Amino acid sequence: MTLNMNMKMVMASIALALFGQQSYAQDYMNAKEVTVLKGIAVEGVDTAGVHQDPTCPEVLLETTMGNIRIALYNDTPLHRDNFLKWVKCGYYNGCIFHRVIKNFMVQAGDPATRKVDPLKKEVFDTAYAVPAEIRYPKYYHKRGQLCAAREGDEENPKFASAPCDFYITWGRNFSRRQIEYLIEKEAREEKAYVLPNKQVIDGYVKYGGVPHLDGGYTVFGEVLEGMDVVDKIQNVATDKGNNDRPLEDIIILKASVVR
Repeated sequence: MTLNMNMKMVMASIALALFGQQSYAQDYMNAKEVTVLKGIAVEGVDTAGVHQDPTCPEVLLETTMGNIRIALYNDTPLHRDNFLKWVKCGYYNGCIFHRVIKNFMVQAGDPATRKVDPLKKEVFDTAYAVPAEIRYPKYYHKRGQLCAAREGDEENPKFASAPCDFYITWGRNFSRRQIEYLIEKEAREEKAYVLPNKQVIDGYVKYGGVPHLDGGYTVFGEVLEGMDVVDKIQNVATDKGNNDRPLEDIIILKASVVR
């Protein structure tokens, strides 16, 4: 897709040493293709912008802080169908947002945190993983994306998703200079899964988000309505010593398919 990353870094290092003005980021800021480090990207997909497909299913999350309406992408069908399965069987009814980090994301769906009547004796099979459907750079972690949580890289090298945990991105706002610095830093330290092209960078400058997750996690939908609710959730007080759980439970009262 692009030059070998190690060769790029060597060339950039030489240029930096010789001229002092050269930065790694200058190559990526104007690149048409993304650079893959240890993540996944799909060659040749349109990154000019995602236009909502009118055939995408839509789900309404009614929470104790307000409603969030979400569209599920048709070109991540495994995740789309898996999420719809959980919605239709009522699994998300009673789930809480169990992990909330300001300027990062809000997460829900952990079966251990469902607030339901124990007498119902509901049994759900959550002992499986969903194969990754990473469509980067078409879908990236700009603000308001629906994404699948997963186990860490060492035990999960193929980036398979957890069966029911999901998160909605919030992230940071970026100036173009901040994005350039971030790209240069991650290129040097090889921390990122992928490095973006110009169109993805433009998206982060416009919307904000969480670029360091790109290429390593599946993005399978987006918030259509209710970003004000997501904002309220990501601003709540949390217990830092208890995996960033909100001090007061934020509950999904009902999840339903609305289209």
